[in-house]
Amino acid sequence: MTSRTRLTPTQRLTRGLQYTAVGPVDITRGTVGLGMHSAYSAGSALRRRYRDSRIAKELGTAQETVARELAAAQEVVASLPQALQEARQPKRGRRRLVVVTTLGVAAVVGGAVAFSIIRRSMQPEPSPRPPSVEVTPKP
Repeated sequence: MTSRTRLTPTQRLTRGLQYTAVGPVDITRGTVGLGMHSAYSAGSALRRRYRDSRIAKELGTAQETVARELAAAQEVVASLPQALQEARQPKRGRRRLVVVTTLGVAAVVGGAVAFSIIRRSMQPEPSPRPPSVEVTPKP
């Protein structure tokens, strides 16, 4: 029993140019094979560029969100001296506690939002393709 190996499009084109009887058929098959291979390669490159551009857009959105959060935090910090001035007035002890607590909560919430956005942007996207090896071990 003889096993026959398949020719690549380049080998088929080369063989087709060598032999005159099967030449036109092999030249045609080789040319079509090379064209299909280059079309597949171009499609893969386009798919990769699209995926990279989508990741860049998501990163840009995350950066804009972080910038907005940072601007809000700067606004809170800018109003901090005025809030402290108002809090130092002797008759408003309870109001001072409310202002300081509000500022603390705003800082913690802003930090948590920034942390989650940065953390989410660093995680790779899960692959839509199934795993190439079995996930569950064999007994």
